[in-house]
Amino acid sequence: MTWATDRLDALVAGGSEPPSVVRTLKLGLLDAWGEGWIRKTWWPSPDLENADGTMFGGYLAALADQALAFAAMTVVSDEQAYRTINLQLNFVRVTRLVPLNIDARVVAVTRQVITVRAEFRREDGQLVAEATAQQFLMPFPTAA
Repeated sequence: MTWATDRLDALVAGGSEPPSVVRTLKLGLLDAWGEGWIRKTWWPSPDLENADGTMFGGYLAALADQALAFAAMTVVSDEQAYRTINLQLNFVRVTRLVPLNIDARVVAVTRQVITVRAEFRREDGQLVAEATAQQFLMPFPTAA
């Protein structure tokens, strides 16, 4: 186990307080993880609704960054930290305020970069969006 997988275990078990940004943005946590993948179901807040009843799409970028970061956490070592250096989100269809199933997985790992991909699906299985990101690996910061 690593610092990252210990954190993932604590988040799934509900034994860890999420960062304030997660609470502020109502991102939720995750339901399950394994090496190279994570899964979560997210329930939207009515605060995210556009005037026409659809969900504000920009919010999916924050969800994507979180899910893709969680996936990267499944493969980093104790000596590594990471930061998102590239994030792409492609919308497949407009969605209303319905629960979304988010699956993210590691696609490739090199010495310096983790590439991750995620899919956002409605409960009926319809694809809503796809996201990819690169996470730059760096030494884990130590206290001075």
